[in-house]
Amino acid sequence: MVVLSFPLSASLAAQPKEVEPDTVIQQAFVRLYNFDFRGAHELLDQHIRLYPQDPLGPAVSAVAYLFAELDRLKILELDFFMSDDKFVDRRKLIPDPAARQVFLQQVENSERLAQARLAVNPDDRTAVFSMCVTSGLTTDYAVLIERRRFGSFSLAKRNQVYARKSLALNPPVYDAYVTIGTAEYIVGSLPFFLRWFVRLDQIKGNKQTASELLELVVQKGKYYGPLARILLAVIDMREKRPAGAERLLAGLVSEYPENPLLRKELAYVGKLAHPEIGAKIAPPPSHEGQ
Repeated sequence: MVVLSFPLSASLAAQPKEVEPDTVIQQAFVRLYNFDFRGAHELLDQHIRLYPQDPLGPAVSAVAYLFAELDRLKILELDFFMSDDKFVDRRKLIPDPAARQVFLQQVENSERLAQARLAVNPDDRTAVFSMCVTSGLTTDYAVLIERRRFGSFSLAKRNQVYARKSLALNPPVYDAYVTIGTAEYIVGSLPFFLRWFVRLDQIKGNKQTASELLELVVQKGKYYGPLARILLAVIDMREKRPAGAERLLAGLVSEYPENPLLRKELAYVGKLAHPEIGAKIAPPPSHEGQ
């Protein structure tokens, strides 16, 4: 995901009433994309104290807990998503029960606040999008960490419902296209016979549509633009387009220089995108035994 680090603690302590809640959320995402999970939680804890009725605060806090756990388990690495066999066979992954508990608690806190607001106004933008975020997080946790493959489809369908509600608002919440675009690509990548068993409303499994929707998030999303670029890089790598992935990762490294995983992945992808460079610097063949 060039962005500056925001020393928000002093400004919040001095003038808490003058800080817009959305500003704090955006700054927390900057910390998240820099893999500064502690910094993100500090901002989000302050946000939750200042705006205790805002469901987006605990929702994004749940994002931070999930990102940290995925990073610990090395699930965020490109290599993890490159091989379907590697994606399925993850017997060495041992989830942290304490991380799971605090993650689910923040999801519950967010959904309780969101549902209270939706009971008053079904079109409450923050509440609808918060439900989209939390339903997506619980789906990701079930699939990526708990390895609940087919049992997670009911969660995915719930996530689709809130994503489409977010997109039906005026103006639409463009970040919700991450949900739709990701589903399009995943369904499009399934073997043909499995598609008969995967029924997500309005999802056709079109990979081109998936990329177009993620590009829309890059252009118009408020929070998930960098995430959409990461997903597009994953798609490029799976579709044997390392040069495209390299371009996306180079931009992300420039914007989020504190993120060590992005730098590592850029170096890895760069070698695949430019094999001729590796050949030029390869050591000469050994002549032993001649």
